[in-house]
Amino acid sequence: MPTSSQSGESDPPPVPWPDLVKFIRQLSHDIRNNLNAVELQSAYLAELATDDEMKNEVQRLREMVSQVGVSLQGLTSGLSKVKPTLISYKAAEFVEDLKQKVAKELPDQANKISWDVQLKHTILQIDPQLAQQAFLELFENAFQHERNVKSITAKAYLDQNSFVFKLIEPKTSFLSTENWGREPFRSVSQGHYGIGLNRASSIAEAHGGTFCAKYDRNASTLTTWLTFPIEKFE
Repeated sequence: MPTSSQSGESDPPPVPWPDLVKFIRQLSHDIRNNLNAVELQSAYLAELATDDEMKNEVQRLREMVSQVGVSLQGLTSGLSKVKPTLISYKAAEFVEDLKQKVAKELPDQANKISWDVQLKHTILQIDPQLAQQAFLELFENAFQHERNVKSITAKAYLDQNSFVFKLIEPKTSFLSTENWGREPFRSVSQGHYGIGLNRASSIAEAHGGTFCAKYDRNASTLTTWLTFPIEKFE
């Protein structure tokens, strides 16, 4: 049997990451332009509709188009270069704001999180919005892949000159954490494109922090760390 090289077939050359991002952003832009045209047309149909049933169906169509646009925007945002705008932020206040964000974004899972916060009067230099994205991604990832999980533990504490956030979640099995958060598009499913953890890693590194994970087979737990440097103690 001839090999792929013998039969004239070969794997396509690897595409540089910047070129791939450029392609996806352009494709998303083109699709959103078409969606905008659909939205304008549906708005016109809404004006022409005379009965309530037709009006409701047109409204549903507009909502569906809008959701597709939001999904595409989220995809391109997740691939964009991280450029944090740093401000001074009290570590304890950041964690409290994070708790509220998690409760708002994940109302059905928030009560499954056991918080262990041990922070002194410490000041961080962070972009709060970007930082929240990174932490929220960890929670979303944990609950997405373990829908029946009953409890996960979130710890926030200081270790020398670093603010450390540790998320501990039960995992009956796990393959590898060697390239954790550094393999975008590795795991793709409906509505999820495998870029969230890569985005979280990029946000941490853009702040001068770190992102890593370790699986403990004996305890059947996956622990993920996010660290950010401390600006100063009050």
